[in-house]
Amino acid sequence: MSLHPDIAALLEMIQLGTETGARVPFPQLTPAQARADFEASSPLLDLDPPALAFERKLTLPTRDGAQIAARLYAGQMPNCAAPLPVLLYMHGGGFVVGSLDSHQPLCRGLASDSGAAVLSIGYRLAPEHRFPTAFEDCVDALAWIGREGPAAGLDPRRVAVGGDSAGGTLAAALAIAARDNRALPQPLLQVLAYPGLSPEQISQSYADYGSGYLLERDTVDWFFNHYLRDESDRRDWRFAPLAAPDLSGVAPALMLLPEFDPLIAEGRDYAERLRAAGVAVDLKVYPGMIHEFLRMGNVVPDALRARAEIGAMLAELFAQQAGDCHR
Repeated sequence: MSLHPDIAALLEMIQLGTETGARVPFPQLTPAQARADFEASSPLLDLDPPALAFERKLTLPTRDGAQIAARLYAGQMPNCAAPLPVLLYMHGGGFVVGSLDSHQPLCRGLASDSGAAVLSIGYRLAPEHRFPTAFEDCVDALAWIGREGPAAGLDPRRVAVGGDSAGGTLAAALAIAARDNRALPQPLLQVLAYPGLSPEQISQSYADYGSGYLLERDTVDWFFNHYLRDESDRRDWRFAPLAAPDLSGVAPALMLLPEFDPLIAEGRDYAERLRAAGVAVDLKVYPGMIHEFLRMGNVVPDALRARAEIGAMLAELFAQQAGDCHR
């Protein structure tokens, strides 16, 4: 299938901006400049739903004594008498850019569509905080749900983990970590939207879509050069879940892959690895779409439909297991 016409028009506009100098690619920017650019462009792409009935800013403790910002979204006030299931969400941005603000529309939408709470976390970014800090922050956030969730009106027995792009990488790694540490809340589902999963970016889809389809190969290199400490980190499953020797026993997966994404091959490879390990996988490929499409509700209707599909699956899954505030 060809690119969706609205996506093709967006790519043409981006290309024109690059050629005229109105848009500067990330590899030519400092991380701070790239973050400002990402934040400025995000509201142009996505539709921000109305504020939900319950939205709260939180700070979560980390293992090294720091604190990270988080936001809790819910359509109703969480309470101990009727605790809410929760999606722990990690934003995308190559471990260098992205924030609670850039992904607020998506997280609000997911909370509204699913009826669950969404806990969005502002894990620490590179290069100020290199690998594996972002991963460890995510583990600590999941541990917080288990430890403090009941008091906050969240049900630690009904938890899913999810994210887009680098956030999807973190969600996949977090599902492996939870399998290996039964003291953590055990996710019922991992929602992986166009995640990076491979130690090396050498797939055919990188050759096919690594230039001109929004996510550029040199941008990925720029991200990873800021994030990784050295080349040996590439073989660490916390960075590249495809490097994990065993995927048996991890949470079932919902995978959302755009057709024209340099990451689609590794997404398909991961789905195959999961299935071979006996893990249930619902793999959805979105024709005509590109990387980041889930945050493009202002550009293409498929973004809102995909978000609604995630919400419906979460709602059905969480409804299967009623919860209370007692583990």
